[in-house]
Amino acid sequence: MDFVITTEMQAEIGVESAASRYEVTTTGIRAFARGVGYEDPVYYDREAAATAGYEQLPAPPGYLGTPVYLPGSTDPVFSVPQGSGPRPRYGLTRVLDGGTEAIYERPLHAGETLSVTDRLVDLKLRQSRSLGTMLIVSREATYRDQAGEIVVRERSHYIFYES
Repeated sequence: MDFVITTEMQAEIGVESAASRYEVTTTGIRAFARGVGYEDPVYYDREAAATAGYEQLPAPPGYLGTPVYLPGSTDPVFSVPQGSGPRPRYGLTRVLDGGTEAIYERPLHAGETLSVTDRLVDLKLRQSRSLGTMLIVSREATYRDQAGEIVVRERSHYIFYES
């Protein structure tokens, strides 16, 4: 397959989505911690969290809250605002997770509501012997607290291909 990065695709670089809301809740913290196997009681018990110096349950590493779903306003699968920001598949039918890294400016705690925006930061073509032409898409999500301060930056990479 002869795949190229078009000028239309390049024009999407830097386009920021509308903000979506994520809630950091005690239920979400406990469910995430349990799901990934964290056993530290600070993620489950308020007294243990207080003894460890936290005012609320801290969010475990990797948990950035739960997107708020609003019927008719947000995507039914991902809970992001419908039609916000570029989310094309570029005509390629297969996708691989190329990895995600998060940079925390401070810890997150139960009771926070975050505003999250997403933007496309890079598009690259690579050749693979087994997959053929791959489009590597890099995106960055910015999480802000109620005061508008950046609390987390998350960089994700997706590998689209057709084989």
